[in-house]
Amino acid sequence: MSLLAEKTANVSSPGEMFAEELNEILEGLCDNQKRISPKYFYDQRGSELFDEICTLPEYYLTRTEFQIMRTHLPGIAARVGPGAAVIEFGAGSNVKAKQLLGELIEPVAYVPVEISGEYLAAQADELAQTFPSLSVIPVVADFTKPFDLPRHPSAPQRNLVFFPGSTIGNFTRAEALNLLEVMRTEAKPGGALLIGVDLVKDVDVVESAYNDSRGVTAEFNLNVLRHLNAGVAANFDTEHFRHEAVYDTDRDRVEMRLVSTKEQTVTIAGETIPFAAGEYIITEYSHKYSIEGFAALAERAGLEPEAVWTDAEELFSVHYLTVP
Repeated sequence: MSLLAEKTANVSSPGEMFAEELNEILEGLCDNQKRISPKYFYDQRGSELFDEICTLPEYYLTRTEFQIMRTHLPGIAARVGPGAAVIEFGAGSNVKAKQLLGELIEPVAYVPVEISGEYLAAQADELAQTFPSLSVIPVVADFTKPFDLPRHPSAPQRNLVFFPGSTIGNFTRAEALNLLEVMRTEAKPGGALLIGVDLVKDVDVVESAYNDSRGVTAEFNLNVLRHLNAGVAANFDTEHFRHEAVYDTDRDRVEMRLVSTKEQTVTIAGETIPFAAGEYIITEYSHKYSIEGFAALAERAGLEPEAVWTDAEELFSVHYLTVP
């Protein structure tokens, strides 16, 4: 069950939801540049589609990060040390968590944090079966804001915030700074962060990754409209929107867009939103960094860059940051 659905499950009307979320959605769609937060991608179907994206040949990010981790995991585990609690922000498929937990020295807990509760529960159950001695405690939360960590049966030696997949790139530089500060708070003094960060590279390589030949990314993008239709009684017609992803070289970021194919209006919770033909909603940014640029951002958030690993082509990077 998605966060939107969970919050509307016990109210009389399927279109009702908490005012904070509804206001956020309406504010974004009424802005001069229409936008929807990428967190609304992740209902059950959205999570499944993203897992499929990660297997596509054009989508270099997942396999490259996996290779970096496989090569350097012994050194990463040595830095983390024994008895860690791993807190994964935006936990999706278990593949990366299994890879990390399988190498760490006697980890005591795994806390996956995700907005899509139904998907999260299924992934947590599967991972608990793989690591029966590990305390697996899923948390349904918006990880961009501080949240309460659950109590663990065994006190961890340190917290390790795990944020793979270059999801940090979905946020503007200012938002990424705020998120790193939230992560620093959750990791606590003496803790650490392990973060995947996509690097600046050739435009064709980047754009191909977000415009795959099978159209899975397009379906993933359009699914956000279906999610809002279910969660806030909107009436988006996905037949009248198309996926687009373009690379802004001035800002070193991909913009994922949903482009209106005709003049139309959409109703959300009684509010009418007009669209001109060709007008678009930005559903996601994917910022690319230099290694030095991301390290500087981490330092501004009060973190200490301790190590960074890349692949041979320097397509992707994994950063290890510590909390003083």
